[in-house]
Amino acid sequence: MKNRRILAISGGMLVILIAWMIVSLATRDRFRSTADRLLLLVPDGISFSDPRVAMWLDAGSEEGLHVIPVHDSEFLSPLWEESKYAGVILPDSIHQKASDLFVATLYRYVAGGGNVMLTYDAGNFSLNGTFAPGRSRLSDLAGVDYALYDTLGDKLVQWHKLTTTSTVVHQLQIPPGKYYPYHAESNTSIPKTNSPISPASTFETELRRYKYGDLQYPSFVTTGNYTGKVLFRSPDGLVAGEHSYKKGTVLFVNLPLGYLKGNTDGLLLHVFLKYFAEHTLSLPYLMPVPDGVGGLVLNWHIDSNAAIKPLQEISGWKLMQQGPYSIHITAGPDAQQEGDKKGFDVDHNPVSQGLIREFVSLGYAVGSHGGWIHDYFSAHVETDNPKDLEKFLALNKDALERATDKPVVEYSAPNGNQPPWVTHWLESHGFVAYYFTGDTGMGPTQGYRNGEREAGNVWAFPILHLDRAAGFEEMSSEGYSASEIESWVTAITDFAADQRTVRLVYFHPPGILQYHDLVDRWLEQTARLQAAGRFRWYTMTSLANFLNSRKQVKWKVSEKSGLYTVEATHPETLEHETWRLSAIQFAEPKIVEGTAKVVRDSDAWMIIAGDGKELRFETEKLTK
Repeated sequence: MKNRRILAISGGMLVILIAWMIVSLATRDRFRSTADRLLLLVPDGISFSDPRVAMWLDAGSEEGLHVIPVHDSEFLSPLWEESKYAGVILPDSIHQKASDLFVATLYRYVAGGGNVMLTYDAGNFSLNGTFAPGRSRLSDLAGVDYALYDTLGDKLVQWHKLTTTSTVVHQLQIPPGKYYPYHAESNTSIPKTNSPISPASTFETELRRYKYGDLQYPSFVTTGNYTGKVLFRSPDGLVAGEHSYKKGTVLFVNLPLGYLKGNTDGLLLHVFLKYFAEHTLSLPYLMPVPDGVGGLVLNWHIDSNAAIKPLQEISGWKLMQQGPYSIHITAGPDAQQEGDKKGFDVDHNPVSQGLIREFVSLGYAVGSHGGWIHDYFSAHVETDNPKDLEKFLALNKDALERATDKPVVEYSAPNGNQPPWVTHWLESHGFVAYYFTGDTGMGPTQGYRNGEREAGNVWAFPILHLDRAAGFEEMSSEGYSASEIESWVTAITDFAADQRTVRLVYFHPPGILQYHDLVDRWLEQTARLQAAGRFRWYTMTSLANFLNSRKQVKWKVSEKSGLYTVEATHPETLEHETWRLSAIQFAEPKIVEGTAKVVRDSDAWMIIAGDGKELRFETEKLTK
């Protein structure tokens, strides 16, 4: 009887062991051909569908990277070291607690040559929720002492402006105007007297926000002599930096990136994630623009009949010789309140109808600007019952669809007022894109608000701004000179072309009239870049449709003896999808299967897919 019991127990243990080995082998296979993957470490017990996890996965997808969630216990598995991956991300907010074993494993990983992106409060608490005595247990990895609770108490976190250099904002791919002062390569910028711009190639600058300018962030007070590359700093120490720890590398970002992204400030999470992948690790990525060509979305907002004469004047400008643009209209007969007869009146005004026909004939996208009565809708959209206001959105959409004989699928909120219920209404009525005054400085994104993803396939297009102002009329009222405005539009156009990305700029037709000569010169610049194949005008619709199609691309990277293979599939076509990888780190890729062309772009290779559902290319890692 005793022997039978022992055999039963042994058999049970054997079954458990076999099951564990199967899971472990499956895990190993899961990562065997994924040499470019970035592991997002998640505490056991937290679902990968948790919004605090999902926002990192969404950011990775939008940046064209493979970010995958992994529970701590999986990372601590003895077989884990056999898996291939490029680096590890320890996220803020969700991963505040960590065991001593987890911390020791992380140190061992980096010391052996691993790469970690360490953020803010990650790992600062023990499993029982207490700070480590003296300083964070991860201070040696970070390169500075922080989380100094014993010394500073509740003053261990301070709010400050973030300062850096022009070189760093360029490497982080932050657009001019989001950092200010900025510097134009042509040295034509004439700054405001209280914001001098150095003529030197490197100068100090800080991040700014739309309408208010001043922008402060929380970070831990740090002490110690940081020997790495400083990316951002504050009066209380290091805010972001990259340094070596033994054989590995640590990117320490002393900011609550996840919290910020969850509350309409996702720029920093995206730029640091992209920096970690591209600069630290030289990973290939799937580009967010067709054919790898950057550009701008020029979004016109037509509020009322006050735009009619300006639009008639603009029709003779060089502006109308390019495009396509995204033109959004408040369509009702009234503008400020019911019965004022100041609206664009799409249903009854033949002049308005003629202008719309011209826009359609030129291939521009006509979108909806709020709901029927511009000022009334803006003033009530955040306070009234949504059921009472949905009719205005429907009226506006229906009138424009009658005038254009096309679906209206893009939107802009009057005065930027867009509560979440409007986004949900847009998605349920077939819209694919909307202009957004949050997440400023970013490209198109599937935004988060109050910690939650707002929509599934509707893309937010955050505005670009020049310090406090975005529209041309705002720049004038805020006192920015014409020379500085011209320098800015030149700089953002070069930024979009050089970084091969897309950003949105908006204006109201009456506000642009005084800048006719400036706009003509701007259009000369864009024409030159278009002729060189380095710039395009995009509509919100065209780019949102491309990005939704891009989400269906499945691709992986495998590596064997220094040979890297990239395989990709799409259920319909891969055409226009583009991969980019470092020409310093990799030899010229060879197309093995499918149709694509390989283009050298400065220090990178671009692999631009042709029509077809499958693609495979190979490249070798260059020896240093």
